[in-house]
Amino acid sequence: MALFFIMKYIARVLLLIITVLLFYVVFSYPKLNILAGYSAKSMASSVFVANRSAEFTDANDNNFDLVAYGNDRVDLEAKVAYADAFKLLTRKGFYREGLGTVLALKDEDISKEYASPKRNKKLIEKPYPFGHQTPVDTIFENVDYDKLNAALDGLFDPKNKTRGAVVIYKDHLLTERYADGYDKNSKMLGWSMTKSITSTVFGILQYQGKLNVFEKAPVSAWQNDERREITIHNLLQMNSGLEWDEDYNNISDVTKMLFLERDMTQLQVKKPFVGKPNETWYYSSGTTNLLSGIFRKQFDTHQAYLNYWYAELIDKIGMHSMVLEADLAGNYVGSSYSWATPRDWAKFGLLYLHNGQWNGEVLFDEKWVDYATMPTPSSNGRYGAQIWLNKGGFHKGVPTSMYSFNGYQGQNVFIFPDQDLVIVRMSLTENADVDGFLKGVLSSIKQ
Repeated sequence: MALFFIMKYIARVLLLIITVLLFYVVFSYPKLNILAGYSAKSMASSVFVANRSAEFTDANDNNFDLVAYGNDRVDLEAKVAYADAFKLLTRKGFYREGLGTVLALKDEDISKEYASPKRNKKLIEKPYPFGHQTPVDTIFENVDYDKLNAALDGLFDPKNKTRGAVVIYKDHLLTERYADGYDKNSKMLGWSMTKSITSTVFGILQYQGKLNVFEKAPVSAWQNDERREITIHNLLQMNSGLEWDEDYNNISDVTKMLFLERDMTQLQVKKPFVGKPNETWYYSSGTTNLLSGIFRKQFDTHQAYLNYWYAELIDKIGMHSMVLEADLAGNYVGSSYSWATPRDWAKFGLLYLHNGQWNGEVLFDEKWVDYATMPTPSSNGRYGAQIWLNKGGFHKGVPTSMYSFNGYQGQNVFIFPDQDLVIVRMSLTENADVDGFLKGVLSSIKQ
């Protein structure tokens, strides 16, 4: 009888263990995989792209939510970052010259050779922001500098975790400020501000007469079903009607794409309709990476695709700090992964403020700015072609003509065409009173 009860007890314990293991495998393991992947990718990029220490990264970039519990280790010689989630699994992020970092899916990914973009980092012999020389020290009589500094004081309240801010007014550096540990040379991840970079290279290619965004999207998998009617324009406006789950807190389309996919341009391709093109706006990072894949098809070689983004946009306007990161298949992750200093992000905003002109050269047509800032149907005046708008008055007390490049955790480039103003804010949290900050800067300038 005693043996029977012992065996029954053991059976119950085994059942409990199996239940816990099944729960872990079905529910917890995928999340831990994403957690470790985020930590490893962030650590690798911070150390090998932004040149920060592992200790600084743990204390800042990786110090939030469950990511803070990831156990990181960096091999400086091999240029690999390891992160484990509660010692249950380990992910590896590794560096590739010119392409930034990426998560390995197999160990052999780390030892492969990857094509790298060719760059021209020749310094432009003009004062910042149009060149690389020291900015002209300019005092504007119509600027209340006390009000301006007060606006920055609010933005840099420690709870806002602001890392850097730059204000360009009438083509001059009006002010800039950085948190402890950062400065004008600190590269920062733009997250979804990268989407606006992706949109812009389409605008440049269109200006060069090499592409028409109103043509049907060249996706072979769609040619035998109703998705063949989707245009590049629909994709740029995120108005294709395709299914997508953009949830960063759970296992979703976007987290699987960023942390588990080898070729990030393909996940959106596989999605069915849940709406109709030009009638169903829905934010989708998968759409932007699909656009990166479509952009690749415009070139005869992969090398030409890699070079173009730098030769025709990034290095041409002197954004030499910028690094576009690529997936394991070599495609730029146009939805999320580009690093640059706040000063260089401001240059990108200034290019739009000047309607595509830079130092006397036209990169894209003024009509492209009109197109890119035209509200997408059903977005309530909130979104254009991979650019956020204020047409619907989302930012209270801020001109409706303002538009912006926005990214996760509070990355913003705000363009004020009527005020001749560009404002950059780089942060580690969305919590700041951004509207209050913008209104503070605007009120400091007497128009």
